[in-house]
Amino acid sequence: MPGKNDGDPELTIESVVSDAGTKMDRTLDALRRELNNLRTGKATPSMVENLLVDYYGTPTPLKQLATISAPDPRAILIQPWDKQALRDIERGLIKAEGGFNPSNDGNIITVPIPPLTQERRQEMVKSLKRKIEDGKVSVRSVRRDAVDTLRKMEKDKAISQDEQRRVQDIIQKTTDAHTKTIEDIGSTKEAEILQV
Repeated sequence: MPGKNDGDPELTIESVVSDAGTKMDRTLDALRRELNNLRTGKATPSMVENLLVDYYGTPTPLKQLATISAPDPRAILIQPWDKQALRDIERGLIKAEGGFNPSNDGNIITVPIPPLTQERRQEMVKSLKRKIEDGKVSVRSVRRDAVDTLRKMEKDKAISQDEQRRVQDIIQKTTDAHTKTIEDIGSTKEAEILQV
């Protein structure tokens, strides 16, 4: 990892910029996955597929335990491959922050998705804003690490002060672009949540 290996011969300006861009892209991907779990007014499998279920003492994503479908906008159907997991899955759904109220018929778990109340929508928007801010903080952290690496490279005479400033500008532009994307993702999701 750049900045952590003193005197790393592989450390170049290009690798610092590339590494920062890759880490920021990963932050965006993680944020998108996390926001898929936030409920809008419509049932989708992504609302529950990454939910961790205590399966024989191991936290396991629900999508690894069952087939998940949303046959209509008001219900999610979960069909566990192992019938012994029914109770564990049900417990996991009840404990989740989605406010789910599952029921099972011995084979399939049905998770009704009631329309969101205005109060619940506001809670979800608050949660969304926290997740968006966390994403921005993560991107800024990547920028800070890259800039620290560049300063160290300059101090070690690996690059000139002008190069350090030029590359710092490139990293700042990458940071700004990723921050703007995060804000756009947040605005889109907020509109979905608030749509009645």
